[in-house]
Amino acid sequence: MRNFTEEQRIFRESYRRFLAAEVVPNMKRWREAGIVDRALFRRAGELGILMVWPDEKYGGLGDPDFRYEQIIIEETQRAGCGEWYNTLHSRLVGPYFQRFGTEEQRERFLPKCVSGEHILAVGMTEPGAGSDLSSIRTTAKDMGDHFLLNGQKTYISNGINADLVIVAAKLHGAESRHAMVLLVVERGMPGFERGRNLDKIGLHAQDTAELFFQDVKVPKANVLGEPGKGFHYLMEGLAEERLIAACGYLANGRYAFDLTRKFVMERQVFGKPLSDQQNTQFRMAELDAELDMLQVFVDHLVAEHNAGRLTANAAAKAKMLGSEIEWRMADLGLQLHGGAGYMQEYEISRIFTDARMSRIYAGSSEIMRYIIGRDVFSERYTSILD
Repeated sequence: MRNFTEEQRIFRESYRRFLAAEVVPNMKRWREAGIVDRALFRRAGELGILMVWPDEKYGGLGDPDFRYEQIIIEETQRAGCGEWYNTLHSRLVGPYFQRFGTEEQRERFLPKCVSGEHILAVGMTEPGAGSDLSSIRTTAKDMGDHFLLNGQKTYISNGINADLVIVAAKLHGAESRHAMVLLVVERGMPGFERGRNLDKIGLHAQDTAELFFQDVKVPKANVLGEPGKGFHYLMEGLAEERLIAACGYLANGRYAFDLTRKFVMERQVFGKPLSDQQNTQFRMAELDAELDMLQVFVDHLVAEHNAGRLTANAAAKAKMLGSEIEWRMADLGLQLHGGAGYMQEYEISRIFTDARMSRIYAGSSEIMRYIIGRDVFSERYTSILD
């Protein structure tokens, strides 16, 4: 039995009903449009299910328990609505205001984020800088009462919808390649422009854009934390980002498993259900066991995160394993669907295409292996059993 409270189980049922009634019926239209309606964020905000963790004075429930976000992630994926990046808004970007912002900034920004009136994004990736954030070229020059921001970002999720973008920039003239500042860039600031909604092979309802900054005057009131420490602030949030990713990949893998299980029990091959074939049983048994085992590990890390003990290494393990298992399940699911799996009318085809991004997003599998391997051969290495 998974360790959710009665209040959280009620929250799960409520959120599941919301998805079924107001999100699932619109996903086809949003995929065709290449973007989710902004009104969806507002509606979730009205119901109190967009950002749960902020204090009540900002409009939230005041409960920082990560299990609420875990529920949101799981139910969103299992409803086939993972392209709605509500968790990017609520739990990946939103906490920057809590961790590094001033009280004035929290009072100014958080209420409209909780209500869904303002949608959030974070600008880190650039054409020449992905996993290696120290290579970014966007700069911020201190002009006294403001910073002058110049550069560009790419592959920014929520990039079209976003009203507030937390932008990472190098401090102009700083010697250290890690000397960065985090700036809150607001919709409508002169010099802030968006490129096109990028045409991706999957995740079609998720708006992903290029962002351009030409002499954008960002007031000092929009600086998060201490200038020069932005790189360390970003690193601080990466463990949670990868745990968020792992929760989603795992839930999507289980969703693919459930769809495939149903299909192979109905599909007839040589006069018998495909589920009667030993190969089908063996392959599905392996993935069922792996998904269950990973669920135990992820639930453990959620508990560790709630206790303030989540490590970058553990989160990297969960992110790597989650994306790899999700991909193998999506691939197996499509294979067992046969020709039908290649048809877009079958949900497994969308899962397969969308899942290809998981081994890249939030740090590629190769980077995760590097992080894990570096720890394995360090003097501080300990196993989960130590």
